[in-house]
Amino acid sequence: MGNCLTNSFSSAKEAKALPVDTIFKFPSPLPNWASGEGFASGTIDLGGLQVCQISSFTKIWATHEGGPNNLGATFFEPSAVPKGFSMLGCYSQPNNQPLFGWVLVGKDITVDSSSGGTLKKPIDYTLIWSSESSNFEQDDHGYIWSPTPPDGYKAVGHVVTTSPEKPSLDKIRCVRSDLTDECEAGRWIWGEGTTSSENGFNVYGSRPSIRGTKAQGVCVGTFTAQDNTSGTAPNSSLACLKNNNFTLFSTMPKANQIEALVQTYSPWMYFHPREEYLPSSVDWFFSDGALLYKKGEESNPVHIEPTGSNLPQGGSNDGEYWLDLPIDHKAREEVMKGDIKTSATYLHVKPVFGGTFSDIVVWIFYPFNGPSTAKLGLIDKPLGKIGEHVGDWEHVTFRVSNFNGVLHNVYFSQHSGGTWVDAPLLEFQNGTNKFVAYSSLHGHANYPKPGLVLQGISGIGIRNDTAKSDLVMDAGARYSIVAAEHIAGIVEPPWLNYARKWGPKITYELGKEIENVENVLSGELKSALEYLVNILPDEVYGEDGPTGSADVFSVLLLAEVVQPF
Repeated sequence: MGNCLTNSFSSAKEAKALPVDTIFKFPSPLPNWASGEGFASGTIDLGGLQVCQISSFTKIWATHEGGPNNLGATFFEPSAVPKGFSMLGCYSQPNNQPLFGWVLVGKDITVDSSSGGTLKKPIDYTLIWSSESSNFEQDDHGYIWSPTPPDGYKAVGHVVTTSPEKPSLDKIRCVRSDLTDECEAGRWIWGEGTTSSENGFNVYGSRPSIRGTKAQGVCVGTFTAQDNTSGTAPNSSLACLKNNNFTLFSTMPKANQIEALVQTYSPWMYFHPREEYLPSSVDWFFSDGALLYKKGEESNPVHIEPTGSNLPQGGSNDGEYWLDLPIDHKAREEVMKGDIKTSATYLHVKPVFGGTFSDIVVWIFYPFNGPSTAKLGLIDKPLGKIGEHVGDWEHVTFRVSNFNGVLHNVYFSQHSGGTWVDAPLLEFQNGTNKFVAYSSLHGHANYPKPGLVLQGISGIGIRNDTAKSDLVMDAGARYSIVAAEHIAGIVEPPWLNYARKWGPKITYELGKEIENVENVLSGELKSALEYLVNILPDEVYGEDGPTGSADVFSVLLLAEVVQPF
């Protein structure tokens, strides 16, 4: 299956140099992943339909205007397709980053043909758009065709040509309907305007409408093309694939393969040189004096065992229990600072896109989240205790292909949201394939690049400052797998099933803290602070610690970390 894993493209025409003309390569060669059932075997059986991930391409057509950064987009078809496999659709990406993509190709491997083969040729094509009447800079004219599937089958991709003649019916295959799932438009790839909100013709990535760890929908890697002239939300005319073998978990990485993936890709976390509140391991936090409080018995808190074995298990965040720092002032100050030397990471490994990808979620615990600083135009103003809370769970997630173990995207959690970043846009650590993440000062939001990110608008907001320093953690040096449904024998630590707060409700009055800051401001600065208070989301003013780990590891992950493509 070597042909499935190459990343290259060929073109008969030369155009001006663009980022897409460069093929992205990792800084170091990828290892041979340890053996273990279906992970990184090159193909996946979806249930009579065998699919292979192709990242070698032939360039078909390109536009050099519109889309992200107004650099246009390029359209490709898969090349070096293995014998017996057929194209399911073309690939497209914006020109503003190096070429790094894939599409699936399919092969009918059904034994019982009574229900019909899993793949069939289209019976016709419909021209859905051409560039003949467009005035933007382009390579020749481009034509995008939608296959007309036979009854009982669905199209999962488009065909792109540079000719007004319909493509050959042998060019592409449609998929039997029971192996398809509902699809929707994903990331914006290109449009005749410079934003995805502009009306007119637009191209988007294609992804399953239903996503999550249990969902069977499979990304094909193709695109959907739509005319938004009406101003309505885009709706895909295509389907995605469906993994009818998904419950077998045979494509997920085993423990030894997870070890290899972690050692290959896990992040180096850089903390700001002025960071006072560093991460620690959970057992260090417990052993160094963290206390368990119970409602009605606040005067008699309990020391927590290093494994959390005496924490209440299960239930819900009912307000009956919470954790807090030691009572002794000196001990409290020490625990707040964390202990980077013994810090550890906690991994949650889960399937996405019908088991064709794995998300490895790297959780990091901080005993304390520090106070916020406001930027009011040219003036920075500390906000007292605003932003402080005990117990802070943060994460980054790296997504790898279960076809070949290649890293595709990384999710950087940032307060109540986050950002997906494609592999070509990551920073890597000193010639390795380990990506770099930057933790913001006091707030611990994660970013792919150093600098200032302002949580606000018009030069007014909360500062998120990141920088490289000697305070750094190799997230793969000390880790444990705490959740992986597909691996037997994973022992969940007791603290994972503690569902209550990891910090108390702080008793300071938010209004009083704002008033204290306002009292030292005047004129335009006071008005700017009032404006800031009104525009910032509630999580900035969070006074609680996070809820229990099991909730964090499940609910947040399902909500936040299944969005790209």
